[in-house]
This record gives sequence, C-alpha cells and structure tokens, in this order.
Amino acid sequence: MKRNLKIANAMCFMILLIIFGCGGGSSGTANTVTSSNADAQVVQVYMTLADQSKLLARQPDLVFGSNQSFPLTINIHDTIYYQQMDGFGASMTDSSAWVISHLLNATQKDALMQSLFDPINGIGVSWLRQPMGASDFSLFNYSYDDVSPGQTDPPLNNFSIAYDLSYRIPLVQQALLINPSLKITALPWSPPAWMKYTGTMNGGQVNFAYGASLAQYFVKYIQAYQSQGIPIYAVSSQNEPLNSNSHYPTALWSAAEEANFIGTYLGPALAGAGLSTKIIAFEHNWDLLAYPLELLGTDIVSNSYTSGTGWHCYGGDPSSQTRVHNAYPDKGIWFTECSGGSFSPNFANNLKYGIGTLMIGSIRNWAKAVALWNLALDQNSGPINGGCSTCRGVVTIDSSVTPAAIIYNVEYYILGHVAKFIIPGAYRIDSNTFGSTSIENVAFKNPDGSIVLLVLNSDSSANTFSVSWHGSNFSYTLPAGAVATFKW
Repeated sequence: MKRNLKIANAMCFMILLIIFGCGGGSSGTANTVTSSNADAQVVQVYMTLADQSKLLARQPDLVFGSNQSFPLTINIHDTIYYQQMDGFGASMTDSSAWVISHLLNATQKDALMQSLFDPINGIGVSWLRQPMGASDFSLFNYSYDDVSPGQTDPPLNNFSIAYDLSYRIPLVQQALLINPSLKITALPWSPPAWMKYTGTMNGGQVNFAYGASLAQYFVKYIQAYQSQGIPIYAVSSQNEPLNSNSHYPTALWSAAEEANFIGTYLGPALAGAGLSTKIIAFEHNWDLLAYPLELLGTDIVSNSYTSGTGWHCYGGDPSSQTRVHNAYPDKGIWFTECSGGSFSPNFANNLKYGIGTLMIGSIRNWAKAVALWNLALDQNSGPINGGCSTCRGVVTIDSSVTPAAIIYNVEYYILGHVAKFIIPGAYRIDSNTFGSTSIENVAFKNPDGSIVLLVLNSDSSANTFSVSWHGSNFSYTLPAGAVATFKW
C-alpha cells in the first residue's frame, strides 16, 4: 500500500502544480497558506467523552501558533489527496420509517428529522441506504411486484411502489428538504419471490431466467422514486449475497452470478434507460475478500459497469478494503452497513469501535462513505421481520412512555462527529496516525477549503498531542477513550 500511495501522491502533486487540484480537489487555498497566516487560524473543537459527560459538545476554540510540539504530532498535508467522500449515514428501513411516523407526534417527528439531517442544528446525515422492498427490518415481506403463489410477471405489469408512499417516501422527501446534499442508495434483500427457484423471499437462489425482468425491476424502482423527487445515487444487486436463510428476505448469489447479472442485464438496462445510477457490487463482510476480487476480475463488461464495492463489519477488518483498492484502484470503496445493539451495551467500547474501526479505520482504507444500519428502532429493537432481535438504531423511540421518548444512542454521536463537519465532496487528505492503542486520526478537506480532523484517543490513559499544519501547530489533551473533531 505504501508504495502505491507514494506513486499516487507523486502523480497527484504533479497534477496539483498544473491544474491546482487533484481529482477535482480544491487545493488553491492550501497552496497559498503560509506559517504566518496559518497562525491566525481559529480551530473549533467538539468532544465526546467515554463517560458521556460530554456528547458532541462544543469546547473552547483553539488558535494555531508556535505552540509546544509533542512526540505525538499529527502532521496535516492538505495538498495530498486520497478518495472523495460521498457521505455518512444509515438506513431509513421500513421499521425505522414506521417508528418515526407512527410512534411520534408531528412536533416530535419534525424535531427528530432536524436533529438527524440538519448539518447546523443536527448531525447532518448525508447518506441513506434503502432496502428495496422488505428486509429483516420491515413489518412483513413485500416486494414491488408481488403475485399470487405459482404465478409470474416477467413484464412487471404489477410493479408498484404504493406501499412505500404511505410513510417511507414522505420521510425521505423530508430528509432531502432538510439536507439537499443527501445521497440515496438502494438494494434488495431479495428479488420478488417469483424470480427465485424457492418461490419465497426468505432464502434460496435467484432464477436468472428472469435476469432481464430483475434488471427492469431496478429501472422501474429508480424511475418511480425519481418521480417522487428522490434521485437514486447508486444501487446494488443484492444485500449480503452469501447470506441465505429461511427467517427473513435473503438470496444466495455467487460472485460469477453477480458479475454476469451486472454485465449482461443490470448495466445495459440502466444505460438503456438513460440512467447514470452507479452500481455498487458485493455488499458483504470484510472477511469474504475472495468474492469482490473474483467479481471485479470476472470479465471486462461487468467491470466496466461496476463502480466499486460495498462492505459490512460482521467479520474481518477494514484492511480488506485496501487489498481490493490496490488490485482495482479505479473502483470505489463504500462502507455500507454495521449495526450496534444490546449485544454490545457499553457506550465507551461502542464509541471506540465506531470511531476507531468504522470511521477512521474504514476511511483510511479507502471508504468513500460510512453507513450504519437502522436509523431508528423501538425499545424492543423492532419492528423485526425475522432477523436481528438485539440490534440498535441510531436513535431509539421508546413507546412504553407517553409521549414516546427519543433516546440518542452512541451511534448518533459517532455519526455526528463526521457527518456534521465533513461536506459531501470533501477529500481525505494526508495525516500520520499512531495506531489502535494511541492517538488515531483521519483528516479531510471540504469543498469550501476548511479542514476537518477526527481524533480518537484509544489509549487507556490521557494523551497530549500536537497538530502541525503549514508550519504552525496547536496542542490538545484527550482523556482515555475520548473523541474530538477539530475544524478550521
């Protein structure tokens, strides 16, 4: 990876000299910063502590200057660019939309939506990953083309998104009004049951005799959502294609089958309909590295339609993303799902994992977006459709009290430390880090030229460090397990 980065950075620097930017990044401001005017930069600080005594709390501003340097010095190089960021968020599943729309009164609902999507008065969620039809977090099984058992509908005459219009689409529309930068991606947990050999959405294999119909299913979904004012940024063929069980919507796809579907059916169908929607393949765990490598290497046609790969946290570690990036550097990496839950109730441990592994770890391993799972669930981790009974949403809506209470979980603050400050279109920029038992960090440059630095003290004791930028620096002390976002 280091050798590849040196080559990439050298090329990037040459381009910077020619066009004042790398990959579209804005570097003109960075090139004109000197140590004298860097000294005048005011730094905003927001902190969350492991004991929850501070939760994304604004701290006194800092100022760059000729302050004392420490052995732990983070050096920021804002002329060295890596991947461009698309956003941070979660999923407005059927269950999430239902609890928001049915368990809260109108005032509570609007306040919650502001706190989730408004980057000024909330945390600025900028990415939604939407199940196409039912998932393990829906009220029941449904697709957009359901027919009676034993029947089929290859022309998709029964296609309809009517179910989503009742409460799910209105919430996504509201989210877009609050944050117009929001990107929406979509994927099925299962195709319609009649497209599978099993005749059920729960488990089994896809019958690719209906490959053309399945591709048109995506086209119709994208067009139907667009008609509701909801642009679809990307789609994926299948959620977790190696997960097939009889408890909730799933489907088993091999890497070769997904590559063939993308190259033969989905890619040409999107292009034929004049749709620029990206295709994100794989959508499964870090420990299943062979699948994305096989998929991207299967054939030229499939590869040409595939924008990159999506990754989940339920096995392995983020280094797999870099291995795929190094093999296919022209393909994007998106981290698209990880759920917290009652299986891990400790706030401090969740904060450390969420920031250290999901945010810093996946982004330093080339992720262009980071998404958690359910945006909201009730006090019983539901409604559940046969899946995880212990998962936790970004927020919990407790309907056991009247009026229902909104509980902001650790995931809300994990997202807030990035989504609130990093504007879609920002680039990750170069910074050194000190490993998983010390000061960890990742840095960004926003389209407006501002710099954002996310820092975690993963040590068991407090650590003092300095940040060096254009010859100036500031120092800061983070308690054990604490997180801080710095912006200047």
